[in-house]
Amino acid sequence: MTKGDRIGAAAVAILLFLALIPLVLHGVRSNPAVRGGLALSEDLPQQVPPGVTLAIGDPMTQQVLAYTGWERELPFTVRWANITGGPATTEAFHARAIDVGSGANIPPIRAIWVGIPVKIIAVRLRQQPLLHPIYVLGVAPKADVKTLADLRGKRIAFSPGQAQGVVVLRALHAAGLTPADVTLVDLPTTRINNYNGALGAGIVDVAPIASGALAARYLAEWGSSGGTVIDHGAFRDDPDVLYVRTETLQNPAKAAALQAYVRMWARVAAWRDAHPDEWARLYYVKFLGLSPDAAWAEVKRAGHADIPHDWSWMVGYQQETIDLLAKETGRHSFDAEHLFDRRFESVATDGFANYTTPAMQGKSRLNHQENGAL
Repeated sequence: MTKGDRIGAAAVAILLFLALIPLVLHGVRSNPAVRGGLALSEDLPQQVPPGVTLAIGDPMTQQVLAYTGWERELPFTVRWANITGGPATTEAFHARAIDVGSGANIPPIRAIWVGIPVKIIAVRLRQQPLLHPIYVLGVAPKADVKTLADLRGKRIAFSPGQAQGVVVLRALHAAGLTPADVTLVDLPTTRINNYNGALGAGIVDVAPIASGALAARYLAEWGSSGGTVIDHGAFRDDPDVLYVRTETLQNPAKAAALQAYVRMWARVAAWRDAHPDEWARLYYVKFLGLSPDAAWAEVKRAGHADIPHDWSWMVGYQQETIDLLAKETGRHSFDAEHLFDRRFESVATDGFANYTTPAMQGKSRLNHQENGAL
């Protein structure tokens, strides 16, 4: 081939490429699975097409679905990720390693602040939350803290991107104190019991720790040396959510699959309420390796689920939390409504109602109304 022939062939190839660009763009625009294919203002698709896969970090639900066989009823394929906790979920979202994360109400707020657009698609609360707190305050053996007022001047473990961080801020508020009255020690809970170790070693004086088996373990290990736990104050710490990257909701196939998962997630919550003994053995004994007594303590501390049919209270709760964190950590506040995809507002309620009795449904709604205050 001569030099002229080569130049001519290259020119033809370029012209063909330019001619194909409109066709490629048309394909992108017309393909509903392409990011941006479903506006957040459009109705959610109801049919899950074949071949959809969701990567989900939700070990609690995973265990129940495997145990009951309900995973086979999902109209999509699940790729499970053993991911829990705000920092790990945020990292997984950043890497686009998962589609769905589960956790407390703080990680979605944190995700927005670190530049990851997310939406909450399911909300679960606890009935009688003040009687079933998720956290207590662990006190180091030599810290001499008996009441919230004694927090003044103490070193307190603080993780602003996790629910534990808000527990600390609310506890200070309940005591009439501010962060300036204490020393906040930046210490994320990267492992399930690292706050216990920090308390026992005297690295901090006070830390928020889980109120069930973890608190019992702390007292068993350090109680004889003077370690104690106290209530964190009269505020609720129970919101639990499912959240996703906003771009996942723009994929109509995945948006349809997410509806099916939220319904199943709520069904699992109802199953856990109805089968406390099985749940204790399945998750806490078999999966986490706790003793039967410790497992039962975890189930008791959780109480019963409350799946709200109206998210208005939750939006207000998130707004107050956003404002509190923004004020104390130097972040910019934002409108909490942007965190919620309210197209999903009734999806979990339907899944919960389909598994529970009318009496259980009524009790859930009644307690949610009674305990709506912070």
